[in-house]
Amino acid sequence: MPDILHKVGIKSSSPAGTYKALTTGPRLAAWWTRDTQADTAVGGTIRFRFGEGGFDMKILDLAPGRHVLWEVIDGPQDWLRTKVRFDLSHDREHTVVLFKHEGWREPSEFMHHCSTKWATFLMSLKALVETGHGALWPNDVKIDEMN
Repeated sequence: MPDILHKVGIKSSSPAGTYKALTTGPRLAAWWTRDTQADTAVGGTIRFRFGEGGFDMKILDLAPGRHVLWEVIDGPQDWLRTKVRFDLSHDREHTVVLFKHEGWREPSEFMHHCSTKWATFLMSLKALVETGHGALWPNDVKIDEMN
């Protein structure tokens, strides 16, 4: 099965700020979409809404400062049962985020779109941690007629 993969370095003294941005409701709502409702414990659900659409993610695993794993339980058909993983490590002055949206059934034009959108939102995460301000939806970078 194909996966979406990205690597981002975030200037920080530790992974704590990045981990917080991935695991607390107010910080999640500051880099992807403001319309976010989060039960942020393992087994909880995070609901991300983008106007008429959105995604529900079940939190499968959390390792403070090191790892976040979600499973898509509601959203576009291509996303259902896929997993979204953030692995964090620290290298000198940067937190390294290895991102993986795994388990796609097959490559598709929608997967290409989502890969580019993930990249823009990972840059929003980077901006949030480094500057305090993300570029979240609906003020994110638009890449095509889909968004």
